[in-house]
Amino acid sequence: MLSRDPNFTNRSRDYHASTARHTRMGVVKPCLLVSKNLSAALQPLTATVLVRNLGTGVDDKAALLKTIPEPPTIPLQNAPEVVDLVAGVEPTFASLGLGGWTPVGIVQNCMEFLHIGLDLPWWGCIAIGTVVVRTLLFPLVIASQRNAAKMNNHMPQMQVLQVKMTEARQAGNAIDAARYGQELMLFMKEKKLNPLKNMLVPLAQAPIFISFFMGLREMANTPVDSMREGGLFWFTDLTVCDQFYALPIITSMTLFLTIELGTDSARMSAAGMQTAKYILRALPIFIFPFTINFPGAILCYWACSNFFSLLQVGFLRIPTVRDFFKIDRIVTHRPETLPMKKKGFTEGVKESWTNMKISRELEERARIDEIRFQKAGRGPLVKTYKHDPTASRTTAATPGTVNAKKR
Repeated sequence: MLSRDPNFTNRSRDYHASTARHTRMGVVKPCLLVSKNLSAALQPLTATVLVRNLGTGVDDKAALLKTIPEPPTIPLQNAPEVVDLVAGVEPTFASLGLGGWTPVGIVQNCMEFLHIGLDLPWWGCIAIGTVVVRTLLFPLVIASQRNAAKMNNHMPQMQVLQVKMTEARQAGNAIDAARYGQELMLFMKEKKLNPLKNMLVPLAQAPIFISFFMGLREMANTPVDSMREGGLFWFTDLTVCDQFYALPIITSMTLFLTIELGTDSARMSAAGMQTAKYILRALPIFIFPFTINFPGAILCYWACSNFFSLLQVGFLRIPTVRDFFKIDRIVTHRPETLPMKKKGFTEGVKESWTNMKISRELEERARIDEIRFQKAGRGPLVKTYKHDPTASRTTAATPGTVNAKKR
């Protein structure tokens, strides 16, 4: 700091600009510009230092230039360090080899947008992404529910034709079996029934589930560092499996409840889908040993999807909601009044195996008949008689016979 002499209190206090100019030969010449109007004096200069003149004498100016203070230091107590700034920035998915325009890459880009753009934790990104996708598939669920309700209400008429067709097939009467099959197709066309509509939702969800599964698995295996702390409750690290096995258990239980509540057990039994019903019930138990090794991100998505399915099933069971979406009320049929009786697991498997064998035998018989027909049309005639009627008959003349003359 400058020391102030008390003898110079009455002197003028003009502001000057101490400058330095560059000459053509590269020599720097200092000069002093004395002016109150600094804007006119500050021409293109290489350096400018404003000093305050406390005296007009030459000695005072020399002493002043010798005691120029050091530039003040900027306080950096609260300023963030460069390391902290770099650590707070996450690398882009493109730099990690993630993202792209494939179905898996699109899922990863959406997750990155929700996390970076909306500043959401990873578990929130997964949950919101699941809800958005399942909401977009809701119209397909409505169409499937309408078709399933119609098929349930017309089940007795359909089962009558199915029983007749099965009996004709078991008896080996292919003509009657084909006739009853044609009648069943006409009946379903008249009532606007299509069994394939019930498969719309599974067929649409399958590629979406696979895309989410593969996308989240790549994100966990890379790994994305922020996913190590992007979980919730006990599963804070979404890149590793759940050490408490809670997420696999929740996933399997919610899947079992979805299968039980979402598929009408009596309707599947009456429709001859006993085997499929038992397979669906065993699915959660079958997949549990595999899910315990899945990363937390995948199980978080799977559990959110199952919870959404449970809410959706409960929502569509409300009569007012069904009337709003024009879904027919389901008619409950007593099993004893239906043509097809309820069968156990073993009986259902045996009947299915028997029907498969009969169908295979009929196909083999039809194939052999076709081969015989082609051979009969192209090959030589097969001799099925004792004497050839096309051969000429020669009779020997016996004595005593008279041949009539030709006229």
